[in-house]
Amino acid sequence: MDAQAILNQVRSAGRTLLTEVESKEVLAAAGVSTTTTRLARNRDEAVTVADQLGYPVVLKIASTDITHKSDIGGVKLNLRSADEVGAAYDAIISAARASDPKANIEGVSVQNQARPGTEVILGMTKDPQFGPVLMFGLGGVLVEVLKDVAFRVVPLTRRDASQMVREIKAFPVLQGYRNMEAADLTALEEMLLKLSDFADAHPEIKELDLNPVFAYKDGAVAVDARIILEG
Repeated sequence: MDAQAILNQVRSAGRTLLTEVESKEVLAAAGVSTTTTRLARNRDEAVTVADQLGYPVVLKIASTDITHKSDIGGVKLNLRSADEVGAAYDAIISAARASDPKANIEGVSVQNQARPGTEVILGMTKDPQFGPVLMFGLGGVLVEVLKDVAFRVVPLTRRDASQMVREIKAFPVLQGYRNMEAADLTALEEMLLKLSDFADAHPEIKELDLNPVFAYKDGAVAVDARIILEG
C-alpha cells in the first residue's frame, strides 16, 4: 500500500494520529529507512511475528490513545525468546490498561531490535507563516534537555540538509567523539531530503517525529516514528 492510501485509510477511520506501524509503513513508502515493524493483536500473534522477524525483538504498546509509551511501561527491549515475548506482551497490556482503562488497545507492535547508534531526531511541524518546517538534532531525551536543534523551511535543498546536520552544537558527536562511531552524514542528509519531499507532497500532515533515529557509520534507521494529520 502506498503512503497516500494509508493516510486516506486513517482519515476514513476518523483518526488524526497514525499508529507506529502505519507511520513506519508511510515513511518506508517515502524511502525513509525504518525498523521492520508489525502489529500483533494477541499474545500468540506476538510470538509468531517475533519468530518470523528473528530475535532479539522489541515490543511496544499499540494504541492511538497512548503517545508516551515508555512512560507507562509500554515498551520492552531486547527480547530473545518466545517465552520472553509472551511475558512481555502480558506485562505491556496490563501496564497499558492500568494507565488508561479506557484506552483503545490494538495489541503490540513487534520490531527488530536495532543495534545501538548515535541517537538523532528528525521532525516536522507546521509554522503558521512559513508552513512545514523540518528539525534536526540529537535524539532521545537529549533533545528535550539540550534543545540543540536546527530548523529549515520545506522544501529543503541539499545545501540546507548539509547545513542542518553541521550547525548543531553537538556536531562533534556525529563526527565520532572519543570512542563513538562516526555517523554517516550523507545518510542523514538524504533522510532529511526525503522527509522534505514527503512533507511537501502531503500537506495534510500536521506533525511528524522520528525519535530516535540511530545513525551509524554506514547508514541510519528510524526506530520510532509518529505522524499526526491535520484535524
